[in-house]
Amino acid sequence: MTELEQIDACATKLQAIFHAPPPIALVLGSGLGGFTSALQRYQEHPREDVGLPPTGVAGHSGKIGIGYLEDRPMLVLSGRLHAYEGHSMMAIARSVRALARWGVKGLVLTSATGGIRGQLVGSLVKVCDHINLSGQNPLYGPNLPELGLRFPDISQLYSLRLRQLLPELPEGVYAAMPGPSYETPAEIRMLSGMGAD
Repeated sequence: MTELEQIDACATKLQAIFHAPPPIALVLGSGLGGFTSALQRYQEHPREDVGLPPTGVAGHSGKIGIGYLEDRPMLVLSGRLHAYEGHSMMAIARSVRALARWGVKGLVLTSATGGIRGQLVGSLVKVCDHINLSGQNPLYGPNLPELGLRFPDISQLYSLRLRQLLPELPEGVYAAMPGPSYETPAEIRMLSGMGAD
């Protein structure tokens, strides 16, 4: 099965299980799994039910579900795949691509990360830009024009309009590292010098 066929098969299973796509999906990072208890009429399934590989990271339940927050439907992915688990970037991006093919228009990604800039440590932060030092890119692999441009402009990847919806939260630049270990003190100094927060 080609990658596009796998993505479309996933989107078809999402439609069969959850029916109409909700307007927004939320990916929960480490420690945020309890968010689903705030949703009304929440129903969940293992990722495998929709053709997605399971995650093996502690604190990520590996479930996908739909619930309502203030009568607004949202899809929730409790956990995600990581390259350090041995997954390809194509496999990691498959869930987001399947959501888009299904018809989900908005996506909120969350992550528990280390802080570099002192006043951001322990805070909620809006990502306004990133530095990819992982050595990988989700656009690796065969060109799939059905999914978008091969060389997209990412100079405004993080929507200013959406970031302005939460003016009280500080903004920061995210540094993507390969993991799974934490960074050394020298690496943290390097990241700080590069403008990572």
